[in-house]
Amino acid sequence: MALDPTKIRNQFPALHQRGIFLDNPGGTQAVKNCLDRMLDYLIESNSNRGCVFQTSRESDELIAKSRAAMADFLGASRPEEIIFGQNMTSLAFHLSRSLGRRLQPGDEIVVTRLDHDANVTPWTLIAEERGCKVRWVDFRPEDGTLDLGSLEKALEGKPRLVAVGYASNALGTINPVAQIVQMARQAGSLVFIDAVHFAPHGLIDVRQLGCDFLACSAYKFFGPHLGILYGRYELLEELFAYKVRPSSDKLPWKFETGTQNHEGIAGLLGTLEYLEWLGTHYGKEFSGELAKNYQGRALHFKQAMAAVRNYELGLSRALLKTLAEIPGLRIYGLTDADRMAERVPTFSFRTNKWTPREIATKLDLEGIYVWDGNYYALEVTKALGVEETGGMVRAGAVHYNTLEEIERFGKALAKAARS
Repeated sequence: MALDPTKIRNQFPALHQRGIFLDNPGGTQAVKNCLDRMLDYLIESNSNRGCVFQTSRESDELIAKSRAAMADFLGASRPEEIIFGQNMTSLAFHLSRSLGRRLQPGDEIVVTRLDHDANVTPWTLIAEERGCKVRWVDFRPEDGTLDLGSLEKALEGKPRLVAVGYASNALGTINPVAQIVQMARQAGSLVFIDAVHFAPHGLIDVRQLGCDFLACSAYKFFGPHLGILYGRYELLEELFAYKVRPSSDKLPWKFETGTQNHEGIAGLLGTLEYLEWLGTHYGKEFSGELAKNYQGRALHFKQAMAAVRNYELGLSRALLKTLAEIPGLRIYGLTDADRMAERVPTFSFRTNKWTPREIATKLDLEGIYVWDGNYYALEVTKALGVEETGGMVRAGAVHYNTLEEIERFGKALAKAARS
């Protein structure tokens, strides 16, 4: 059964009150079940965790349920491999400090020019502190795809860590992460994957990928402002954690510094319950192959993301067609209609008449929300030569967007571009 846009949109209260949300790469709208879970927690169970009284016990139970659900969503082998934190950026910095204790002067770290800076600067800073060498992997400006030849060359130095994004938050490119992990493994490297931009768009299975770490943020996949880090259990167990002395030395708590965002963790559970519902109602047609490897809730999650992926291919094609028809507009990244499966529905562009900020402002007047600038993908805008002139305009759809919204966006953008 194909996704029903009306039933889907009814799950998102914000969609009935404001304009057209194409700012999703910067943060999606929260599903109602997430909001309900957060409010219920704050009213019914608000407490710090780890004590004997009722609301503390309830907090412990809810956090454990959310952690177990997130483990199923990412394909982790056990809930203790899931670490909660403020956001992906903070978790990356925290992890970089722990990994940095293992680095020696002369060791190498690999980062890419296609990544969000949250998957660049934590690693370049720790490399600077420890006297390590940073090797950069380039991307192809003509189509926004990662240069695997550049990666192969970067791996010649047997780096200690390879940091790569699952999908580009600037250009929408989906990287061949399974192949990249395999290449890094052959070089003896640990692999950290930034899946923030991919998580709302497709199926993630950390065990199938074989990565050592993967991070994402719940507010990018219809939940609250909360970061999630997956790490291989034996590796997390070995790593030193920067924490206060009374905190537990056991996983996952040794990496969860201070009091966590309990209401956010409750909201994450609500978000995952929505995705489970999505999979059971709209993902059964994709269960054939998936059922060979997954069962129960994990299967429902995978079915949900398969249904989302299928629906969003139509949105990608519609966005590409819409943008391509506007005179004086340049799209950055993949523009081959036959290669939409290699990207998510995130498109960045510029017009030859107006700056990105001016276009975003004109669209706002029409009730259409898009981003402009570099979206923290600084190396992307520098490589494309647009950083000094305002970056790009970015429009990104998710599964609650519709073809009708994209049509309205196209009309408003055409009007803005020629005005």
